[in-house]
Amino acid sequence: MRFSVIKILFLSLCIVQMSAAQSYITYDVSFNNAAQHEAEITVSFTKIKAGKFSFRMSRTSPGRYAIHEFAKNVYNVKAVNSKGETLKITRPNPYQWDVEKHDGTVKVSYTLFANRADGTYAQIDETHAHLNIPATFMFAPSLAATPIQVTFNPRADWKIATQLKKMFNNTYYAPNLQYFMDSPVELSNHQVRSFQVAANDKNYTINLALHHNGTEAELDAYFEQVKAVVLQEKAVYGTLPDFDYGAYTFLACYVPNASGDGMEHRNSTVVSSSRSLANGGMKGNIGTVSHEFFHAWNVERIRPQSLEPFDFEEANMSGELWFAEGFTSYYTNLILCRAGIMSPEAYINSLGGAFNYVWNSPGRSYFNPIEMSYQAPFVDAATSVDPVNRENTFISYYSYGSVLGLALDLSLRNEKGNLTLDGFMQKVWKTYGKNEKPYTVEDLNKTLNSYAGKLFGDYFFNNYIYKSAMPNYTPLFESVGLLLKQDSKNVFFGVSAPNGLVSGNAQKGSPAYKAGLNNGDQIVAIDNHAVSRNNSVNAILSNYKAGDVINIQYSRYNNLKTVKTTLVKDPRYTIQSFETAGKKPTEAMLKNRKAWLEKK
Repeated sequence: MRFSVIKILFLSLCIVQMSAAQSYITYDVSFNNAAQHEAEITVSFTKIKAGKFSFRMSRTSPGRYAIHEFAKNVYNVKAVNSKGETLKITRPNPYQWDVEKHDGTVKVSYTLFANRADGTYAQIDETHAHLNIPATFMFAPSLAATPIQVTFNPRADWKIATQLKKMFNNTYYAPNLQYFMDSPVELSNHQVRSFQVAANDKNYTINLALHHNGTEAELDAYFEQVKAVVLQEKAVYGTLPDFDYGAYTFLACYVPNASGDGMEHRNSTVVSSSRSLANGGMKGNIGTVSHEFFHAWNVERIRPQSLEPFDFEEANMSGELWFAEGFTSYYTNLILCRAGIMSPEAYINSLGGAFNYVWNSPGRSYFNPIEMSYQAPFVDAATSVDPVNRENTFISYYSYGSVLGLALDLSLRNEKGNLTLDGFMQKVWKTYGKNEKPYTVEDLNKTLNSYAGKLFGDYFFNNYIYKSAMPNYTPLFESVGLLLKQDSKNVFFGVSAPNGLVSGNAQKGSPAYKAGLNNGDQIVAIDNHAVSRNNSVNAILSNYKAGDVINIQYSRYNNLKTVKTTLVKDPRYTIQSFETAGKKPTEAMLKNRKAWLEKK
């Protein structure tokens, strides 16, 4: 049966009828002081059991794994009972408020300060209210299963875009706390474009709600790219997820005071950037659209068991992020290539950055991809003030998983039976995503065994997931007519030192590391060559070759020191097509490359 107008009206009627018979948590939010980034919010909790009642702000946000402490932007907190009588509030910790005596109803009011538009926080100004729910609304853990109504009081020219179900006027509905927290809202004078996609015997509406300062023509051109991305990602899985209420919405905020980000949600995604479509965003922002929409399958419904249910009071740790985020990252640019937004040559050139980062990182000697995923609470937009040694101990699970996804895809394509990573992702979808059965790493291992054979699957997981070995990429690249090569003429120093100032930690085992150089050291000279703005460290080292011994003069804490070190060959690789390298690919290579990169 198609998701017909009659069915939509029926669902809407059911919700209205429920409102008369069921208890709700009700929120009301106004923006009278938007110029100062403030919202006034009230929430009414009813049918509360006798005794202490606790309400709080979240410490985390869906899709983020670190602690963010949203309570720091809340003030003027007051509570009254059903008669309007003031209730005494106590604070057991920085994120929670308690009332001991109430009459079954607690009405809370507070002011929220919000001035960061991205996938985690909230921003309020004269142009919009960009609301991520955990950063905006207090909640009661004891009422997590209670349905929610939220009424927005927008400014004159604002419209509302969200995956929340509209009840009436500006009032929206969520069935429970988890759904509410996963449903960002954009209130602004945004523009909307929509198109229909058939899947699962239904027609789904894909919406782009864009808040920007650009033109209708720019929006139309950009929306054509969004449409191409959606259709190519649908082709990977062979279908769309069964989006709630028959719709999916991109909440795009491309304004000067936004922060670049993307955050997936069940039936929507936030994509934000300070780049306008006219100023680089047409090309620069579409990658985030590609990444986040892929998450509608991979992480939203193909869901790690370790993230179920999402915890709003503690950090969320998962060992599956190399797959959930990393394999999604592999598909990000691949989809742009298949959609015709990125040329095959540009896509091939884009592979080198992540490959070299992972291949040459000392971090693989400390953690495998699962353990790198465990680091998310420390790195996923987490903040700290003490120095860390991540240059030598950490590899982003985005990049790590992307490089392994590339290897798995090319490896499968070299097996018998027309195997591809697309096929594997479809199998994972049918096994775990379609019915939303959470998975473990072991489940992924078993699924690959089922898809490609136990010998293949166990070898991949035992070497590259449970351990941190790296695949042999040379023959994998050659199978699609790509060349992996090093430039033996270049030397490697192992630290960034613009204008001589050492920035960051030296890479373990590098010449700079062996020389003892540390963050903050000022390189004064190399041999008899003075370092200056016009004679940089890199410029000086370009005159040397691997094996040369150099004398480094540097200043540390105003003390001049001298040390010797031996330069080594640059370990970085280039990845290019045979044609670009001046070699002729075989017909088989070209056929394989076409099957890999062409439109589906």
